[in-house]
Amino acid sequence: MAYKIYVGGLPYATTDEELKEIFAAYGDVESARVITDRDSGRSKGFGFVELASDEEGEKAVKELDGTEFGGRRLMVSKARPQEPRPPRDGGSYRDGGGDSRGGYGRGSY
Repeated sequence: MAYKIYVGGLPYATTDEELKEIFAAYGDVESARVITDRDSGRSKGFGFVELASDEEGEKAVKELDGTEFGGRRLMVSKARPQEPRPPRDGGSYRDGGGDSRGGYGRGSY
């Protein structure tokens, strides 16, 4: 099973390929992804890397945490499991949040 790593403090211009190159020296990189904003497509300044083994991952975390890349200090740690998010109702502030009881924008003042 892959060792998933969180990488914070990335320069906003960092690409997935550059992130992969940083970690390639520590082992077999199974995936490397810079997280981007859904609307603008701009980097959020962090990403995730998966290395093939725990040993490779632990070594990368130990040696890369606090190092400088692109003029910024990297924060590298083992990724925590993603917490479940509540389901989205599909509504918006304009239609009262998706329920049928009225709300803002429906003249229910």
